[in-house]
Amino acid sequence: MKPHTLFTITACTMLISCEQQPLIAVGQLESDRIELVAEYAEPITAILVAEGDVLQQGVPVLSQTTERVDIQLADAAANVQRLQALLQEQVNGPRPERFAVIDTSLNEAVVERDFRVRDLERLASLRARDLTSVESVDNAKRLLDMAAARVENFAAQLAELRAGTRPEQIAQTQSQIQQAQAQVAALMLNRNRLQILAPVTAIVDSLPFEIGERPRQGDVVAVLLTGTQPYARIYIPENVRASIQPGSSLAVSVDGIEGVIEGTVRRIANEPSFTPYFALTERDRGRLSYVAEVDLPAQATRLPEGLPVQVEFMQPASN
Repeated sequence: MKPHTLFTITACTMLISCEQQPLIAVGQLESDRIELVAEYAEPITAILVAEGDVLQQGVPVLSQTTERVDIQLADAAANVQRLQALLQEQVNGPRPERFAVIDTSLNEAVVERDFRVRDLERLASLRARDLTSVESVDNAKRLLDMAAARVENFAAQLAELRAGTRPEQIAQTQSQIQQAQAQVAALMLNRNRLQILAPVTAIVDSLPFEIGERPRQGDVVAVLLTGTQPYARIYIPENVRASIQPGSSLAVSVDGIEGVIEGTVRRIANEPSFTPYFALTERDRGRLSYVAEVDLPAQATRLPEGLPVQVEFMQPASN
């Protein structure tokens, strides 16, 4: 082999070996997940969706029995009715028959008092002529005082009836009604929450419970996936972090999908983290990376979660 030919081959080999290889950010497809939890430990009476169903916002997912809260609602509603009847009674005032009873008792007391007045006058006249004892006169005075007190008592009762219910009592009853109505509203809210609805448009990912099971309070009863497409969760190498910002466009390769998909970075971490084991290449081991989430455009069908993805970056030129 000629010397100049050997030199040419050697130079080409050195150039190829010195050519910078692209950096690769790898990851997988993921979706935002919503976990629907049971707020009450009541048995499940119906599951209205199946895994994989596409749900619109507000669509019922499952329902739990309402027997316990229905009993509490009936009690609270009866209490509201009782207080409303009490308020109506206070506003209307006493019945006319009550006035008649007190008025009759007052008239009887007046007649008794007048009789005792005349009896005392008669006994006092007899005592002046020493025709009766002192004790009889004293007893007549005592009976007159008792009759006068009865007149005052019935007169006060009649005045109280005519004055009607105090405004403060009516205000207290009105406040009690508002409190009871608030209790009914709270119980109605509890009852509505025994039917679990989809909070947003989503896909049913999993339904851990069956009809008849009783989840504990706080147990996850359904998992939903949001978004028309999963996003790509990738790990950006430190070398290219400065050039990637929210809104940046990236060409994402998805395993099993021909070509690349243009995605948009929606979030990128400000703090670095160690690259997870599945994202490591021999060249990248030990390096820090920045977690990024890349939104993908709508496709004909929804891409499955968990598919590996990767993005290639050219290494920045070194000085």
